[in-house]
Amino acid sequence: MIKLAIDLGSSVTKIFRIGSGVVLAEPSCVAVSAVHGTVKAIGEEAKKLIGKTAEYTTIVFPVFEADIVNGEMAAVMLSYFLEKAGVTRARARRAEVLFSVPCGAKNELLDKYYALAAACGIRTVSFVEVPFLSALGQNMPLSETEPAFVVDMGGGSTNIAAFSLDGVIAGIGLNIGGGNIDSQIIDCIAEKFGLKIGLQTSEKLKMTVGSLYESDSERMIVNGRDIAEGRPRSISVSSEDIYGCIKLFADKVIEYTALVTAKLPAEVSAAIWHNGIFLSGGTARIIGMDDYFSRALQMDVTIAEEPQMAVVLGGGRTIGDEEVLEAVRIEY
Repeated sequence: MIKLAIDLGSSVTKIFRIGSGVVLAEPSCVAVSAVHGTVKAIGEEAKKLIGKTAEYTTIVFPVFEADIVNGEMAAVMLSYFLEKAGVTRARARRAEVLFSVPCGAKNELLDKYYALAAACGIRTVSFVEVPFLSALGQNMPLSETEPAFVVDMGGGSTNIAAFSLDGVIAGIGLNIGGGNIDSQIIDCIAEKFGLKIGLQTSEKLKMTVGSLYESDSERMIVNGRDIAEGRPRSISVSSEDIYGCIKLFADKVIEYTALVTAKLPAEVSAAIWHNGIFLSGGTARIIGMDDYFSRALQMDVTIAEEPQMAVVLGGGRTIGDEEVLEAVRIEY
């Protein structure tokens, strides 16, 4: 039987296949003809069209803030990704699939995932909350007596939880992620420099010169459209210029992290204090994120070796171990 773990992210979809490892990581977007409703491109090819399409082409993001907001396009997208990963519809019927879902996912969301799986021909489905998979993807030892604390910052959502194999002790799923920073950067550049930039440029700025060290002075040349004159223009943007955009996001996540830690029983709190907090998700790769969290929370903070892959790697580890899967899966 084919066993897959799927991390259906707001920004990137990743698929892990037992025996092969991570077989796909592509943007979660679809380019659709606004005239005929036909699909023009999916994934990487669709992302290349963002900001460059004519009015008769629409870029659709089927997953938004960890919610499946367009089931039809999500099914088209995931079917394409499965085919690209070598899993045809006929093979999908015989596959066992694990989906990562937000912390505290309600049955309404699980219903959407189940409908998506069915639309792709998948019959055997399991759901596991993101924090568990992040921990397992970082090879953290989990037991019923030793709690862990994970903050996973994705493109469209952030999951914060203290948990053990016995379940989540305290946690929350937030509908904010790296995409919020991208939007803030677009507004910031427009206000500071009178320049309109696109989503891909803001994302590149975030990951290239974005930093939570105030003294950083990295620079990047960006191209955009002059808001006043409408002509193309280039500017040099520094880490300092977008520091406030990243700090705003980090402070909000830290605020909720502190709220979660405040809810913990004394023994759990002591264990978390000893073990520290573990960060994962693509947004955790921003320079200085770990040090910023550590200073704010006065705790040790560790970033996963491959933060953007931690969840899907944990999914692969889980779907390949029936005992672990049985311990962490959501009863649905």
